Amino acid sequence: MSRIEDALKKAAAQRKEAAPSLLQTEKIGEPLIRPEILRVVKKGISALLAVDPLKIEHPMLATVTNDKTALVEEFNKLRSTLIALTSGDQFRNTIMVTSTVSEEGKSMMALNLAISMAKEQDHTVLLVDTDLRRPSVHKYLGLPLGKGLVHCLRDNLPLEEVLIKTGLGKLVVLPAGDAINDPVDLLASQQMKQVVKELKERYPERYVIFDTPPAMPFADAGVLAGIVDAILFVVREGKAELEDVKKTLKEFKPDALLGVIYNDAHSFAKKPSCYYY
Repeated sequence: MSRIEDALKKAAAQRKEAAPSLLQTEKIGEPLIRPEILRVVKKGISALLAVDPLKIEHPMLATVTNDKTALVEEFNKLRSTLIALTSGDQFRNTIMVTSTVSEEGKSMMALNLAISMAKEQDHTVLLVDTDLRRPSVHKYLGLPLGKGLVHCLRDNLPLEEVLIKTGLGKLVVLPAGDAINDPVDLLASQQMKQVVKELKERYPERYVIFDTPPAMPFADAGVLAGIVDAILFVVREGKAELEDVKKTLKEFKPDALLGVIYNDAHSFAKKPSCYYY
């Protein structure tokens, strides 16, 4: 059995232990999950899969198609690695994706990874646009600018009213909503912590991926790093200065950093690609 399969089985067992209300352990031979709970879970997943897929036109969203290209396979490998890294003693299912400066490809990484993971059998995925200064997730997905996270934090709008089913596997999106100039107070608020906690615990098999602003010019990413489980860091070749990358990485807790995705890596291949470690 592979290390990844081992990790997945271990994580599944731990998630069952973390939700005793779903278990039936009184009598041998009885179903592990109560039939009424199983029906609710299946109904929720069926509802996600029943939605017509969004029509995506952006050429960099490679994982939208079912083509087995080299780039799609890279994201599938990243997905498998991520699942293995986050399925240890504690299921670390809230993950932020950030970078040192802008234009390093963090949003595209977050989107492609979320779509790839949403097509995987065992997990649903929620992608949250927490770049409240320059929201972009809705643009890449071809969605109109509507209500989103800002309205939940600022106007107490229920989360259920802003979640969008995409039809891309089991992917749901929470858009940013209105762009605001200084979102640090909102992101550092007790309400934001409560939102993250709710998103983390609502479905035991769900990954929640947060697309954040770049870390160097703004405090937003540093604030979010304190309330999520783990961090993926994107470095685009030739974009950020090495010393700035090192300085930014030192601001995150080492045990929270899952790894660095090296994007647009001309140095290692004849064709641009992405690598991670």
